[in-house]
Amino acid sequence: MFGGINIQLERWSYSKRKMVRGYFDKYPNSTVYFRRIRDFYMVYMVDWDEGDPLIKKEDREIMQQLINKELGRLKAYEQRKSRKV
Repeated sequence: MFGGINIQLERWSYSKRKMVRGYFDKYPNSTVYFRRIRDFYMVYMVDWDEGDPLIKKEDREIMQQLINKELGRLKAYEQRKSRKV
């Protein structure tokens, strides 16, 4: 759990080159595609199902943290340029 929001990464798999698919418990019918940027992954596209709730910005952030943690890239994700103040 990150940031007080409880979303769990159910499973993930490699997709195309530099891409990973993620499946989350809060959005069981939707597929989230992540694209590698430098040394970390960001949400690239969501194959959203109408049966799932709308995906909020905060949820995307949690998803990115979870997938990067799973793939051992959380440190690079947290040190990205867009994160620096």
